[in-house]
Amino acid sequence: MSDQCVFCRIVRNEASRSAIYEDDEVLAILDFRPVSEGHTLVIPKKHYENIFEIPEEEAAYLFRIVKKIAGAVRLGVNADGISLVQNNGKAANQVVFHLHVHIIPRYEGQKSSRPREVVEANFLDKVADRIRESVLTEHTL
Repeated sequence: MSDQCVFCRIVRNEASRSAIYEDDEVLAILDFRPVSEGHTLVIPKKHYENIFEIPEEEAAYLFRIVKKIAGAVRLGVNADGISLVQNNGKAANQVVFHLHVHIIPRYEGQKSSRPREVVEANFLDKVADRIRESVLTEHTL
């Protein structure tokens, strides 16, 4: 883990987070500047800057969890669709240089881009509660 990396600090519970899922290898949290309600980030707990650094087995596990969480997000916020986004490098708009996958709920008629504003932690926690309930349903397992 990196002392400088915000995601490593979140993994160590040194920074605020609205967690949806956590195990020994992966953490899923709500983005505090969401594109839409339920915008989730799935990150490996080990620090890898991008997709090119993570071992193949760990990448496979990460994406198994992404699939599970994407289903829970879709159900938890009643999304019409889901976008998965994973950026690698500055030229690809990667902002935090710790590998992560965005799960972005989409809705019919929603504009694809809008200003990303910081959302209150208590609101994120309520959304996280709804999504966590969906993680436990048989539809997402």
